Amino acid sequence: MGIPIARLAERMNRVKIIAASVILWSLMTALCGIAGSFIALLVFRIGVGIGEAGLTPAANSIISDYFPPRSRARAIAIYTMGITLGGVLANAFGGPITELFSWREAFLALGVPGVLFGLIFLFTVEEPPRGYADPPTATKPQKWASPRRYRSYRANAASGSI
Repeated sequence: MGIPIARLAERMNRVKIIAASVILWSLMTALCGIAGSFIALLVFRIGVGIGEAGLTPAANSIISDYFPPRSRARAIAIYTMGITLGGVLANAFGGPITELFSWREAFLALGVPGVLFGLIFLFTVEEPPRGYADPPTATKPQKWASPRRYRSYRANAASGSI
């Protein structure tokens, strides 16, 4: 779902895409805690994945418009570090919650706050104009080309698939 959502992020409001993605994956995480069957748990976990897939393309795009070229790498690196930090915090809090209560309460405790964060993001972050931080001499991006043309993309996709 990352590629179709990335295509939407090229044309639609990225703040709304990010907020919807965070709310979706957080809601699906919370629903995992009330899943009554394997199929329900599977569907909710797929929903988590779809929500997570929608975040990064829109986030990278909006970061590029908030930061000038000289500081984009640092901004994207900090964002990317947040993904790893989120996993660490989920394990740090999820494990003790599971020990105190159960795995169901852990899903609920980790999912519900994310819905609130998504709503806060939606109402507090402004959508910048596209190319806002680019210098006036910047060239417009070319039309989307097939990633199959790029050897580095194929190598990266293959290594990530193993």
